[in-house]
Amino acid sequence: MRILVIGAGAVGGYFGGRLGAAGRNVTFLVRDGRAAQLRRTGLRIFDAAYGDLTLPPQQLKLMTARQLRTQPEEFDLLLVSTKAYSLDAAMEDFAPAMGPETVVLPLLNGMRHLDALQARFGSHAVLGGATYLVADLDGEGAVHSMTALHDLNFGERDRQVTERIRAIQATLTGSGFDARLRPDVLATMWQKWTMLASAGAINCLMRAPVGAAVSAPGGRETARQVMTECETIAAANGYPAENLEQQVATEQRLLNPASTLTTSMYRDMQRGLPVEADHILGDLVERGRRHGVEAPLLRAAYAQLSVYSTGLARGLAKA
Repeated sequence: MRILVIGAGAVGGYFGGRLGAAGRNVTFLVRDGRAAQLRRTGLRIFDAAYGDLTLPPQQLKLMTARQLRTQPEEFDLLLVSTKAYSLDAAMEDFAPAMGPETVVLPLLNGMRHLDALQARFGSHAVLGGATYLVADLDGEGAVHSMTALHDLNFGERDRQVTERIRAIQATLTGSGFDARLRPDVLATMWQKWTMLASAGAINCLMRAPVGAAVSAPGGRETARQVMTECETIAAANGYPAENLEQQVATEQRLLNPASTLTTSMYRDMQRGLPVEADHILGDLVERGRRHGVEAPLLRAAYAQLSVYSTGLARGLAKA
């Protein structure tokens, strides 16, 4: 199976690197600057839980958008892990790789990207996918995995276990991460979304990692209310928490005073970079509004990030 990984950032670099190290046929579609960096350093992954690895430059197959446009190639599976605000540009870049049977597996945050991908490439081409991987790039472009989570969840959006999804499962399994075929992948995506939106709102609203936020006076109560708003919106859209064990696990992760957890959205804001506020918080608030769910803390967090994004666009935003 020919796999094209769109980008080699934290998520794409991690899973693409693991797949490449396991001998899968992987090509990275990257920007010119990232291609030059990878040709100098190779793709390096630092992972205390599962072991570091380096794919040297000579083992990396890299392609730029210009090269793909000039010489279109069809791939079997596209692994898309760009930031949500970069998806439109990414779709233009990888469109020449799409063939009649090409399958797109997106690992973006939220749900809105599914509509964009389906509108461009058709419903049949688009799977559902989610990961709880917490990773980041350092200043030299190396990937750092920050927790023991390294799952890649995927499945058909209509809950069918098809021949192609079995083939994808076989390709992903045994590649150095947890490849999990989910019969109801949309439920998994909603679970991820509610957890991520909760953590992101807690981080950005209180400007602190989870542990520091819940340790502050009133912080735990505020964090709990944020979580309740997210869970209520998910339930109103047909995706309640599946079981008590799942709820307890989420609470342990987001209400732990010792936690150093931060979301990529919060880390990006701290660095003065664009954030996925519209896709993680704004879209969730809107889907709640359609069902009559009020979410004042989520609205406040979204408003704060929107002010930040406006300032960033005008060159005024500061961490």
